[in-house]
Amino acid sequence: MFFIDTIELEGLGNRHYLAGGRRAAVAVDPPRDVDQVLAAAARRGVRISHVVETHVHNDYVTGGPELARVTGAAYLVPAQARVSFARVPVSDGDTVTVDAGLELRAVATPGHTPHHTSYVLTENGVPVAAFTGGSLLIGTVGRPDLVEPRLTETLARAQHASAHRLATELPDETPVLPTHGFGSFCSSAQAEGDATTIGKEKALNAALTTDVDTFVMRLLAGLEDVPAYYAHMGPANAAGPAPVDLTPPAVADAEDIAARLRAGEWVVDLRNRVAFAEGHVAGSLNFEADGKIATYLAWMIPWGKPVTLLAESPEQLAAAQRELVRVGIDRPAAAATGTPQEWTPAGDTPASFPRSTFAGLAGRGTHGIVVLDVRRDSERASGRIEGSVHIPIHQLHQRLNEVPPGTVWVHCAGGMRAGIAASLLDAAGRDVVAVDDGFDSAAVAGLAVVTD
Repeated sequence: MFFIDTIELEGLGNRHYLAGGRRAAVAVDPPRDVDQVLAAAARRGVRISHVVETHVHNDYVTGGPELARVTGAAYLVPAQARVSFARVPVSDGDTVTVDAGLELRAVATPGHTPHHTSYVLTENGVPVAAFTGGSLLIGTVGRPDLVEPRLTETLARAQHASAHRLATELPDETPVLPTHGFGSFCSSAQAEGDATTIGKEKALNAALTTDVDTFVMRLLAGLEDVPAYYAHMGPANAAGPAPVDLTPPAVADAEDIAARLRAGEWVVDLRNRVAFAEGHVAGSLNFEADGKIATYLAWMIPWGKPVTLLAESPEQLAAAQRELVRVGIDRPAAAATGTPQEWTPAGDTPASFPRSTFAGLAGRGTHGIVVLDVRRDSERASGRIEGSVHIPIHQLHQRLNEVPPGTVWVHCAGGMRAGIAASLLDAAGRDVVAVDDGFDSAAVAGLAVVTD
């Protein structure tokens, strides 16, 4: 009898898998912090005999080399992937035995990358799961534009062909278990639903329900900005990432925090946006630990710039460290836990700014203020507040001088990105109000919402 355990990383929107039998298991696309995979294997009482990668990842740093090292597992990587470490090269059709009756077969599925490989798990010759990485996802496919702009259309066509190959070769009841698609920007769209099969994808997935030219045209038209840190993930994974260090950082006191701010370093407050607005160290930035901290901090911080983390508890700090190592931000320069009063030098008081809702904005009226929309282009195209200024959140830190003068009421779709934006504006000395509300409330509140 086989098992499949899912290790979900909600912050990055990815899933990783441990699949096996009574004695041994295979880890698929493991995250950087491999202790989670080791714990899953320990709970099952199995050894990890194989570690496999579907592709050289663009959105997170893999734990594959480290997991293979500590377990002695064979490390399987697509043969065409250009890497600089020892591995077992895998080609289309290659098979390995995981446990008694359990076999893993490599299926070349180029598209997300030229070398992308899916893996079909069979029990006594019957397919029981397809680990599809960034190929066939729930209702969509992985992005084809992360490798090289000149290859984008070619890879989009390959995605269509790869999806059809899986749909043709596998029974309809085969579960499809992708790595991307649960919030990851490696997905060309976000998953609708939590699980799928080959049969369901045949009925719903555009890659399987439209001709190749229509599919490619629509896929390429829907692609959005790529997080800036992706440029660093592929090279890190091709080189073979180092083991992680999750020990607590050096402790920073109030004077040290102030000195780091004066030196131009980033001081990041991990508390929720409500607490941050009520009181924070002047000049610090708010990336909520419970939000998509890894995605947005790694996207916006100048790569390699020292970062100091401020947390309300050691547990919050440790969780954030774990999130950040997954995208290559390995060691905070320093950290502190406690309250803004403890982080602020003697004689100074914490800074603050107001929060409101769309109803509050409607009551105030938009005349004489700046309404700043920090959503993505696609979100804004479906509805925007008339007269609002648009700067996507991931561009705001580089375009602060484009925000018109006046008090800035900043909003996104739900409040989290508005909190980040408000902290950036506040740190730059602007008067700001964070609209902490769902965008659906804008029209209900009586604001003029128009579409492009």
